[in-house]
Order: sequence, then structure tokens, then C-alpha cells
Amino acid sequence: MPVDNLHELRGGTGMGYTVKAVAALAGVSVRTLHHYDAIGLVHPDARTEAGYRIYSRSDLERLQQVLFFKELGLGLDEIREILARPGFDRRQALLDHRELLCSRKDRIERLIRAVDRTITSMEEGNALDEKVMFDGFDAGQYEEEVRRRWGYTAAHKESRERTQGYTQADWDVILKEQTGILRGIAALADRRPDDPEVVAAIRRMHTFINDRFYLCPVEMFRGLGDLAVDDGRFTETYEKLQPGLAAFYQKAVHAYCDQAGS
Repeated sequence: MPVDNLHELRGGTGMGYTVKAVAALAGVSVRTLHHYDAIGLVHPDARTEAGYRIYSRSDLERLQQVLFFKELGLGLDEIREILARPGFDRRQALLDHRELLCSRKDRIERLIRAVDRTITSMEEGNALDEKVMFDGFDAGQYEEEVRRRWGYTAAHKESRERTQGYTQADWDVILKEQTGILRGIAALADRRPDDPEVVAAIRRMHTFINDRFYLCPVEMFRGLGDLAVDDGRFTETYEKLQPGLAAFYQKAVHAYCDQAGS
């Protein structure tokens, strides 16, 4: 369904949305949308004669659903699996999202109250009641509810089965190994992302994930690389290690995946 007149791409009934417009609407990067298209997660409904992506209203609705699932902490492969299930009910999914987000909202409000009570007790010189000291910290209940409703992908199941037997000593070794790999990548940040040494360093990270957590296909690893700039939690970790590392890491992962997938 090609669209010839780019001036008509303003949105609305019967019109399409350019990838740049969708990125601005959804608050994601154009690169992210290209990746979603490449892995079949959000495939634009049409293209112009020149090959530009054109998104329909239904594409926007699917993207919204993807972003809701991401907010719940689900991975891209897991989201794709859920959306592909026969009989997937978008309205019911939205109702479930609302319930889960309200649960998260309640937990955050409890944490805020716990912070306020702790500050007050410090200022007044009183010991905080142990019964309320940790109110709101039970994230496991929320996580378990997400799992119950949406289930696991094979990768998440494998990761859980592999890591549940790790001891604290194991995790210490794993963290040290991961930090060492990241520092090695950071030391090469002044080079091109496709430099052979950079590619080799990224390969070590890919192997680390495969060995320590779960079998991570190239396209899944590419998605993990995107989290370096798309997820503030990851970005903060990389930037603390070295300013500018998040963007470099994403580019380096893409360069590695382009070579590994060719």
C-alpha cells in the first residue's frame, strides 16, 4: 500500500505516520522503531514508493501495547510471543495493564511514605518502628503477578532455572566479570564501533550472556544493546562507568550484530 504524497502524512483517519512522527509521538528513537520492524514486533502497514515506512493507526495501537508491556518489565521477545498468541485480547490486556500499574502506583506511594517516616524519625531522633521500616519493599509480589498473567519466554525460563542456583559468591564473580568486560569496551570507546578489537570485546559480552544466563540470539542481543540508550537504568550504569559509553555501546553492539548476522 504505497503512499505517494508525503505532504499528506499528517496523521488522522485514512492517513499514515512517518517513522519520525511516530518516534516523536511515542517518545522512542527512530532506531528503536527500525529495530521493532526488523524483528517483526511493530511492522509498518505501508511504505512510500521511495521505501519510507508509513505507520497506520493500528500500528500505533500495537506500538502502544508493546510499550505498556515494556513498562511491566517484559523483554521484546517475550512481548512478541504474547502478541502472537491466538485470541490475544487487546482490551483485556489494557485492563490487566491498568490493574498492574495501579498495583505499582500503590507500592510507590508506600515507599514514599516510608521515606517520609524515615526522614521524620531521623529529624526527631526517634527509632523507626521495624514494622514500617521496610513497608513497600516487596517488589516480588508485583513481579510474580506479571509472571502469572503473561508467563515466560524460553529465554526467561532458562535464565531463571540457570541462575536460581547461584550463590552470592557466584554473583560476585559474575558481576566482576561483567564489569571487566564493560571496562574493556570503555577503553576502546575512542575507536570506530566496527573496529575489530571493539567487535571482539562485544563478542565477549555476548558470550558472557550466553554462558551465564541464557542462549541469546543475535537479534535479542541487538535489542539488549538498544537498552543502553532506551532505558534510563541501563544508561545511568554505562554513563557512570564512562561518559558517552551508552551510545558507543549501542553502536558497537549493532556493528557486532551486523557482522554476526551476515
